[in-house]
Amino acid sequence: MIDFVATFIFFFAVIDPIGTIPVFIAVTRQYDERTRRRIARRATLISAAILIFFVVAGELILTAVDIPLSAFQIAGGIVLFLFALSMIFGESKPEQEVKMAECGHETAVFPLAVPSIASPGAMLAAVLLTENDRFNIWQQAQTTLTMLAVLAVVLVCMLLATRLHRFIGNSGASIISRVMGLILASVATASVLGGIKDYFGL
Repeated sequence: MIDFVATFIFFFAVIDPIGTIPVFIAVTRQYDERTRRRIARRATLISAAILIFFVVAGELILTAVDIPLSAFQIAGGIVLFLFALSMIFGESKPEQEVKMAECGHETAVFPLAVPSIASPGAMLAAVLLTENDRFNIWQQAQTTLTMLAVLAVVLVCMLLATRLHRFIGNSGASIISRVMGLILASVATASVLGGIKDYFGL
């Protein structure tokens, strides 16, 4: 059995459903309610497909190019840590991605599915939390289901985006995003230390 709470919090931090709300509103502001719901469902399905691909094939790709998983764990931890720092000290996730929505074409794929929901951090998490050497098939399935549960939360947040945004506002989403960044920085540090330990056999 995996630690469902820890896994859920990890994916919640890297996917950041609350931070997706202002992005979704910016992306869909010119559409009617029915179209918004369709975009929300499509973005969630695309994100799920991308993250499940990394669960299934991520480690196989690493093996094919002869990269030790411990090295990927260290590199992934560093990238996650830098991502977390940008969430804490730079523009928060919603601030960055709202700008993408304003500058680009509003679609369910970009910037909603990628990089808002299926972010680089979420892709790395999908690989790190389903390592074949550390987790059996049943545990990997549990992790995948937990990840999909977080995506279900994302979908609910998007469907209720207008009401939730009225309640928390951009400032509230920014604050939550920074708190998630702090949690993510701690998880990233643990990932780096674990990778170093595995690599050197400590």
